[in-house]
Amino acid sequence: MIGVVWVAAGLFLASGLAVAYVIGGAAVLGFFATDNARYLAILPQKVFSQISVFSLMSMPLFILAGELMNRGGVTKALIDFSMSLVGRLRGGLGHVNIMTSVFFAGISGSAIADSAALSNTLVPEMERRGYSKYYAGAITAASSIIGPIVPPSIILIFYGAIMQTSVAALFIAGIVPGLILASALFALNAWFAIRDDHPRLEKGEAPPIGRSFVTALPAMALPVIIVGGIVLGWTTPTEAAVVAVVAAFLAGYAYAGFTLGDLSESVKRTAVLTGSIFVILCAAATLGHLAALERVPQLIASTIQDLGLGPVEYMIAMNVLFIIAGMVFDIPVALALLVPLLAPVAIANGADPVHLGIVICFNLSIGLVSPPMGGCLLVVSTVTGLDYWKLARHVMPFVIAQIAVLALLVAVPDLSLWLPRLFGIW
Repeated sequence: MIGVVWVAAGLFLASGLAVAYVIGGAAVLGFFATDNARYLAILPQKVFSQISVFSLMSMPLFILAGELMNRGGVTKALIDFSMSLVGRLRGGLGHVNIMTSVFFAGISGSAIADSAALSNTLVPEMERRGYSKYYAGAITAASSIIGPIVPPSIILIFYGAIMQTSVAALFIAGIVPGLILASALFALNAWFAIRDDHPRLEKGEAPPIGRSFVTALPAMALPVIIVGGIVLGWTTPTEAAVVAVVAAFLAGYAYAGFTLGDLSESVKRTAVLTGSIFVILCAAATLGHLAALERVPQLIASTIQDLGLGPVEYMIAMNVLFIIAGMVFDIPVALALLVPLLAPVAIANGADPVHLGIVICFNLSIGLVSPPMGGCLLVVSTVTGLDYWKLARHVMPFVIAQIAVLALLVAVPDLSLWLPRLFGIW
């Protein structure tokens, strides 16, 4: 009987129905197929308990802050400052691309927003200066996944809500992994620059560092406000999000001047994104309720025990599964589907919830630049007009470097945990 549910889910998905409705509809059918229909009476309570989490209040606020900054002329200021710092190095514009992504990550927390903004600006400029257009697109897509790792990160908030884990600890824990990823991409870009004789900016082409720093200061102050407030204990992540919205509005107004239309569009976009995430959460809560009734986590745990998998082997197997999921599903969908089932088993085997959150979110972010459904690849391909599959082939060296960083984070949990412990947050 349960096979009918999988067939129904496949038909729903093939019809073009949104994934959240596919999950929710299949889960409701699953209650009937498993003779658990009587438990549907308490489903609304289960769903609302899943989304009635204080830390989730920060998510729409951080989304709004990112929207305001994206519409406020921030990108040019960050690119100019990055050029003044690293533009004169061999392969300078590749380094600028990565460094701008680091700065941009602390503002938007979104890989998609980063890749869209830089595809419009840096990719044409890199091509004009002699870079292969596919290399320019590949490094833009690859560096954009720094966004979901460093604070403020929407997917870390999402994970924290699902697993009831401190969002503040997750934010602080993401800083070092994000910088390690940036360093790996810098090193790979330097190697390509030497191999392919990439150009550098000549003297006078990069803006003066003092002037560009002053111009970029309002934009760069935002991540400092967020992280500093949380680390020093002045604000919770939700309070920091409120401050971020105010700072984003003031910074955007200083750069470009906001109109009522800009503000209205930012609020509308935030409402749409927030609504789509909460619909996924509700669908996942429905599926999680059914999984708990059918004792699916316990079944997974017993299967692992029967297979003789230890904590390390299970972590490796789980990471392989998440990489595959990240190639197919949107990150919120993959988090909502897999984390409630797989993460508790890993924690029972001794994994730290914060370290596990960083590893899972980093893992799924790699899926954004991995075919067949890499979201950032699709954005870069669409904005620049590059062939998707050629772009996917050029991005593979960067994906291999990202997987190497992921393996390092799995092997050395202290890379994620030492900073939260240093500040007494975890």
